[in-house]
Amino acid sequence: MAIVFIGLGSNLGDRSRNINQALRLLRLESEIEVLAVSSLRETKPQAASGPDYLNAVAKLDTALEPEELLEVLQGIENHLGRKRPFKNAPRTMDIDILTYDQRTINSPRLTVPHPAMLERDFVLEPLLEIEPDFKNAYHC
Repeated sequence: MAIVFIGLGSNLGDRSRNINQALRLLRLESEIEVLAVSSLRETKPQAASGPDYLNAVAKLDTALEPEELLEVLQGIENHLGRKRPFKNAPRTMDIDILTYDQRTINSPRLTVPHPAMLERDFVLEPLLEIEPDFKNAYHC
């Protein structure tokens, strides 16, 4: 089993409902347990235009390998209407793997830890809300 932190964001449609639906779908996965979820935060888009985002961070326990988890998360994004017409396009749902245990992953499809995680308050603040010792535990 692996402890994983994910970031969730939505800036199209009913943003709160989108995030709650994503969490509901995660809880239906047999090899994923949702251990904690931060409160929601509203933020301006970064490096993009469009409506404001709602963001949250969740802590998971999973038996899935990183690429398998990525497949599940992208399936949830697609189920909730995610379109990818161009980089940083507005989206109904965006789910990023922030950390996967203490592993470093650099593959064509996945970079973990998420490269911009510590530069984004909308990720770091909710992460520290649910895991106050994160910086010490992950040597940040």
